[in-house]
Amino acid sequence: MKSKKSVLLPKHQKLMEQVGENIKLARKRRKLTTVQVSERADIDRTTLYQIEKGNPKVSFGAYFNVLRVFGLEKDILKLAADDGFGRKLQDLDLL
Repeated sequence: MKSKKSVLLPKHQKLMEQVGENIKLARKRRKLTTVQVSERADIDRTTLYQIEKGNPKVSFGAYFNVLRVFGLEKDILKLAADDGFGRKLQDLDLL
């Protein structure tokens, strides 16, 4: 069975690139090398490079492990936390 190719629109790819840049800046602020972070996150150095580029094909777990190295693992909880539209839909269904 062939897997479907995941395609991101340019505006969505820009968001991923911003996440990657934020991760790169977090690493540099802590004065950590790519080798140190990749070893602590138990990922390959090339995977860290792809994360810092915002590659959407890298697993969510790898992104999480890098954030964990920086002490930012709870930032994951901010994803989809403010779902105003979803709450409105839910409220309409309750009426």
